[in-house]
Amino acid sequence: MTRHVRRAAVFCALLLVALLVNATRVQVVESRAYGESTADRRGVIARYGQPRGDILVGGRSVTGSADTHEQLRYERTYTDGPLYAPVTGFASQVYGTTLLEHAQDPLLSGTDPMLSPFPLWNDLARSRNAGGDVVTTLDEGAQRAAYSGLGARKGAVAAVEPATGRILALVSTPSYDPAVLSGNGPAVERAWGRLNGDREKPMLNRAVRQTYPPGSTFKVVTAAAALDAGVIGDLDAPTDSPAPYTLPGTRTTLTNASDSCADASLREAFEWSCNTVFAKLGVDTGVASMAATAEAFGFNDTGVRIPFSVAESTFDTSVDRAQLALSSIGQYNTRATPLQMAMVSAAVAGNGQVRTPYLVERTTAEDGSPVDRAGPRPVRQAMHPVTAMRMRELMRNVVEDGTGTNAAIPGAVVGGKTGTAQHGVDNTGTPYAWFVSWAQAEGDFEPKVAVAVVVEDAAADRGHISGNGVAAPIAREVMKAVLGTGGGKSRGGRR
Repeated sequence: MTRHVRRAAVFCALLLVALLVNATRVQVVESRAYGESTADRRGVIARYGQPRGDILVGGRSVTGSADTHEQLRYERTYTDGPLYAPVTGFASQVYGTTLLEHAQDPLLSGTDPMLSPFPLWNDLARSRNAGGDVVTTLDEGAQRAAYSGLGARKGAVAAVEPATGRILALVSTPSYDPAVLSGNGPAVERAWGRLNGDREKPMLNRAVRQTYPPGSTFKVVTAAAALDAGVIGDLDAPTDSPAPYTLPGTRTTLTNASDSCADASLREAFEWSCNTVFAKLGVDTGVASMAATAEAFGFNDTGVRIPFSVAESTFDTSVDRAQLALSSIGQYNTRATPLQMAMVSAAVAGNGQVRTPYLVERTTAEDGSPVDRAGPRPVRQAMHPVTAMRMRELMRNVVEDGTGTNAAIPGAVVGGKTGTAQHGVDNTGTPYAWFVSWAQAEGDFEPKVAVAVVVEDAAADRGHISGNGVAAPIAREVMKAVLGTGGGKSRGGRR
């Protein structure tokens, strides 16, 4: 009898060992395969089983979560979805996440270990914290002014605070409502197909993911490079610049929209946006100095994140002298995002310093306790402080007496630069209208906002495209919103 009991005990022990071995195989050796199986919906059900954290603008939530009472219980909702889409992106049960919804997904979904004082316990208990909140740097008034100003036109606006790098506005039009992608029904699939098939590309974030030839707004960089290199010493001295200007090594001539550009001083050339003067200045400065200054402003930087990625703005460093001349007036291979050109303007306003732009002020747990906040940002010196002071003077002249008078704000000091960028085969495309600027209210010690506006507007008449006529009024309203300046008509100006 004892022998039979012993045999039964050994057999049971073997069964127990086999069970433990199999459990180890399933939970350790093959856990990844089981976890990644499409048949295992536990993770997805848990992800959407609780409300998602919110994204806030000016203390107000612009996102939410709606209880559908279905298996994937909570869907994302958006307040003023098209207005904030270039910032929030979308959170879809089918198509994943983009922009802030993607970059801050661990916090918003509640999986970030920083949300729990005992993250190991969460792993053991397979529990999930409530989603945290993301507080953005956006100025609601500036965001609305930019969106309203662009209206039905295709384009983008970026605004930053020069002293900190805080992004105050980020707008791209045409836009879309992210809420149409939130759920998982047939309507979501139809919306996805419609948005991706739209020729106007409403889901393209033109403010940070699209680069354009910056045209004459790049003359801010060229002027700074020439001043830093000592090519120009006196803002009012003649520059010995012929008009028209023959590109070095070619028979191609460059002309101007204005008749008074021959041998114009830097002040006059900047005020009237003389292509011939700045093309020659770029050549005289040289590709090494031009490239160094452009890169100090942020061009050719592939690592910009705000926290989602920003497209690289480019200045070609392997050009001949003729190509350098065109690059120096924002043509040839020179390309920039609106955010990059806002940084250029911010550097002028900020004594030559470029502060890394950022969009998230802080993150908090559901109860409001802090999780993380924006710390000190890296700083680059794009130009000498004296050069920045002279550039502010030149940009003020543009708004007060030159091609940018539509940006003037009563009771504020405003500097700006217009641009009309050619593009397309043989420059046959409708020109892009650009305006970059900064503004300082009376009584302030430093400029509070720097703005870049680009308007594609393919439906517009070519003859009416210009930085002053189209883009400057948009920049003016954004700057007024940040400064809190009252109304008042801007002075009539040249286009």
